[in-house]
This record gives sequence, C-alpha cells and structure tokens, in this order.
Amino acid sequence: MSLEIYLDLFSQPCRSVYIFAQKNNIQFDHKKIALFDGYQYGEEFGKINLLRKLPAIKDGDFCLAESIAIMMYLAEKFHTPDHWYPADLQKRARVNEYLSWQHTSIRMHGSKIVWFNLLIPKALGVEVPKEKIDNAIESLDLSLKFFEEKFLQDRPFIVGDQISMADLVAIVEIMQPLGAGMDVFENRPKLKAWKDRVREEIGAELFDEAHQRIFSIKETVNPTDFKNMEHLKPKILKHFLS
Repeated sequence: MSLEIYLDLFSQPCRSVYIFAQKNNIQFDHKKIALFDGYQYGEEFGKINLLRKLPAIKDGDFCLAESIAIMMYLAEKFHTPDHWYPADLQKRARVNEYLSWQHTSIRMHGSKIVWFNLLIPKALGVEVPKEKIDNAIESLDLSLKFFEEKFLQDRPFIVGDQISMADLVAIVEIMQPLGAGMDVFENRPKLKAWKDRVREEIGAELFDEAHQRIFSIKETVNPTDFKNMEHLKPKILKHFLS
C-alpha cells in the first residue's frame, strides 16, 4: 500500500512535511484537505487521526499525526541525507532544541498575525482589538530576535553549514505572516540572507509552490471559506481573542 499524506498547504506544519517529502523524492499519495471545509472533523478522517489535525499520514495500516513526528519517521524509514536530522548527538540536539521551542513562539505568534489581520476580520467578520494585534506583532518580533541571536547566530544554517529539519520548520513558520501582508524580512538582513539560502537549498520552484497558498490567501479568502465551520466560530474567537 502506498504512503498517504493528508495536507492543507495553508498550514505551516503541512508545508514542512510536504517540502521534506518532495525534496527527498519520497513517493506519496497527496491527499489534499481544505481545513476551512471542516473535513478533518468527519468520521472518515477520524479513522486516520483522532486528533482531527493536519498533517497526518497513513503508511499501510500505520497512521501517524504531528508534523515533527512525521518528518522523523520519514527520515528514518527512507534514509534521508544525514544533514536533515543528523546522527551526531550534539547536532541532533540542536535540531531538537529548535523543534522543541518553536511551537509556542514563532509558529504561534506568526499564526496570530494571519488570524488577527486577515481571517478573523475578513472571513469571520469580527474586528480584532488593536491591542491584540500590537501584542502579537511585539511577540513575533521578540521571537525573531531570539531566532537570530540564539538559534542562527553567525552560521549559515541552524546546525552549521547544511540545512536541517530545524531550518525547514523555521522557514515555513516565518513565511506565514507574509500572507497577511507583514514583511518579516524587512530591516532584517541576516534573516533575509538565511531565508535566501534555505530557499536555494530547497529549490526555488518547490519552495514557491509550497508557499503559493499563503502568498495568495489575502486575495482569495472570503466568508464562504468558513461556511462549513460556522459552528466553530465561537470556539475560534474564544481561542484567539480571550
């Protein structure tokens, strides 16, 4: 049975898994899921991932959720080049260090920028208080500062001279606010130079393809995107605005 990967490329974790699999020539059946359609809450997807989140994979009878766990599984199963998830103990620890930090920092704050500046006002029709937006921007700025000073420092990539899983996860998170019109690379030459190196290592065509949905979402999102998730509107607003 073929490897199935369930993805919506609006999602940062989904883009990480997609790029990782494509870059390493891992053959898979791409199951395209639209998160805003609410497919993940249906009975069929529940058999793949009871957590109701993307990405998810089905490899024969084996199902797995969580993007980091998925990429580690793919790296081991398909024997991807060592630089992605190094065997060297200390290099691997550096990768794990970033992967352990990113969930509540760049990823969370970058997501808030998109929800506050775009999805909540344009798709849900609710105005977000300026204080909330300002706090999200301030938190993202601080996380990007930590990223440059702690994780990147003066190295070409997080672990050194070669791209790793940590760089891949980082870049898709840092790209997310661009969907809401926030250029996070402006006035950050070190960050932009790193982004350009990562894009070159991944390949410009694959990099741009994977990010096409976030590049275009500002022009394409509209209230009908949420028509199947109307019952979740109070939960979404409580999560982001409480």
